[in-house]
Amino acid sequence: MDNKQQYWLGLPKHLFWGFIAIAIFMSGDGFEMAFLSKYITDLGFTSAQSATVFTIYGFAAALAAWGSGVIAEVITPQKAMTIGFILWIAMHILFLSLGLDMKNYICMLLFYGIRGLAYPLFIYSFMLMLVQVLPRSRLAAATGWFWAMYSVGIGVIGSYLPSFSIPFIGELGTLWLAVIWVACGGLIAFFSLRSVPVDRSKVDLPLKDKMSELSRAATILFTNRNIFLACLIRIINTLSLFGFAIIMPLLFVDRLGFTISEWLQIWAVFFFTTIFTNIIWGITGEYIGWIRQVRWFGCIGMAASSLMFYYLPVYFGHNMYIAMIPAICLGIFVAAFVPMTAVFPALEPHHQGAAVSIYNLSAGLSNFVAPAIAAVILSFGDIIHVVWAYTGLYVFAFILTFIIRVPQTLRNKKHASEKIKESAIAYS
Repeated sequence: MDNKQQYWLGLPKHLFWGFIAIAIFMSGDGFEMAFLSKYITDLGFTSAQSATVFTIYGFAAALAAWGSGVIAEVITPQKAMTIGFILWIAMHILFLSLGLDMKNYICMLLFYGIRGLAYPLFIYSFMLMLVQVLPRSRLAAATGWFWAMYSVGIGVIGSYLPSFSIPFIGELGTLWLAVIWVACGGLIAFFSLRSVPVDRSKVDLPLKDKMSELSRAATILFTNRNIFLACLIRIINTLSLFGFAIIMPLLFVDRLGFTISEWLQIWAVFFFTTIFTNIIWGITGEYIGWIRQVRWFGCIGMAASSLMFYYLPVYFGHNMYIAMIPAICLGIFVAAFVPMTAVFPALEPHHQGAAVSIYNLSAGLSNFVAPAIAAVILSFGDIIHVVWAYTGLYVFAFILTFIIRVPQTLRNKKHASEKIKESAIAYS
């Protein structure tokens, strides 16, 4: 199974269509990311109410992310992915028709919140499939590709396509268009992955044993200090990603005069950058050290980039080229956290399933914490205060990296240079 002919720069060819499904699914899921908050305020709701909608969604996503690993393990990843994509379509239709279209805030909170359970179940079940079917030596590179496809979907296509569709069919029409993309991604996954041999050892376990497995994904936080610290760092990792999608349209469009299409293109540049940096940082971390990379490039880089994202456009005004500079920087440094995917199983080698569940939980909690911080601060402060709150948390994560202890054997640096050159040639 593990020969060079079956991998391309770490991408497992036999799971190729699964990665494509992730990109297409997350494209549809990402259509709304950079404009929905403003669209909700345009309907007459306050900025705090808009942020609350995303907070409820993020909380649901965090719960689903935490449980997705164990759920997929006890019913198979294929079934979990199918449930996720069907749930997404059903709740999205209800959110649009009964929530946004009727301007019913309760329905918006309810159906968008329930929809938050769907995408983590879909994508993180596929991540568990990677853990189950790939050799450990191939897993880090494969997860790099996983996050690259995630970025292609939610960031590049998910931002660029709405920037062109909104002028023609409007925000609501673009949100309806998302249903087609998610359905395509779900169907590709269903038909291409159904015959993949996965671990079925826990599918037939008694319910009591299945619940015991689920509880381990919580108790491990209290029995392993390093897992707890890694969880905090991973939550902080994507605060600006999820938070800026909510607050920055209010700055760029409402105050600085950018059009919604221009803002979406700026946001897409950020995600386009991560396509390459996810893979490059995934390789680099194996040679300079996972935590060392997270400390100096992830934490410090994101703190500086977050401040740049606010102050550069405020100082230079309506200037697309200047506005893209911090977007590119953000895309470079947010990907420096990619080795965290490998950190969690390394910290708990005897219970890797539970460790992956905590990784999923922390990724989902980031989706909840980012808008929650924005909702609280915007109720009494301004956008700049939210930006400084995120920046302060990146500095806090920087401090945590000196406390956490992660076992890792570094690879030869000459080999690292050759690998990075290979990636650059492949993308050129």
